Amino acid sequence: MTVSQLKPRNTISLQDYFSQLSASELKLEYHNGEIVAMAGAQPRHVEIQSNIVGLFFACLKAKGCSILVSDLLVKAGDCNNFYFPDLVIVCQERKYFKSPGGLDALENPEVIIEILSPGTELFDRPYKLDCYRTIPGFKEYILVSSTKKQIEVQTRLSDVEWLSHIYQEGDTALTINGCEILFEDVYDKVEFDLGEEV
Repeated sequence: MTVSQLKPRNTISLQDYFSQLSASELKLEYHNGEIVAMAGAQPRHVEIQSNIVGLFFACLKAKGCSILVSDLLVKAGDCNNFYFPDLVIVCQERKYFKSPGGLDALENPEVIIEILSPGTELFDRPYKLDCYRTIPGFKEYILVSSTKKQIEVQTRLSDVEWLSHIYQEGDTALTINGCEILFEDVYDKVEFDLGEEV
């Protein structure tokens, strides 16, 4: 079953979603007719996000690309979903879904980076990827763990084939959208709780 086939019991229209979004102080996602409020982030999440922005900024700027943070709404391809990814990389001219009210949503991200937490991993990993794969020109989906040092890179090889590679401690570098960064730098100054797997 794909995300687009999941039907919530009480469906909210897109117009109602954008009306609520424009009036809300919270970030609200739209999951196929259901509005989901986004919780605040733990310090580790914010540290990892800041590290990634710093690591990629110069390389992406030199390539004519931008790395955009989590306040940017993204239309998830053919799915009836709108998400706030943690980070988005765009190199092409940006295209936006013009909302009936509220925020416009980016339609053509090339790379999306999600920083996983125990509460979001089960949704971010399978369901969001199914939708992101329907975005024309979408190239890579990056899943960065915030509970251990692990990064999963899903790379499009063709319209029907994706390659998954998991980086862990001991790996020195990884390449995302043609930019090489050191694995350990992603987790610089990130402190894990005692007893957690690191």
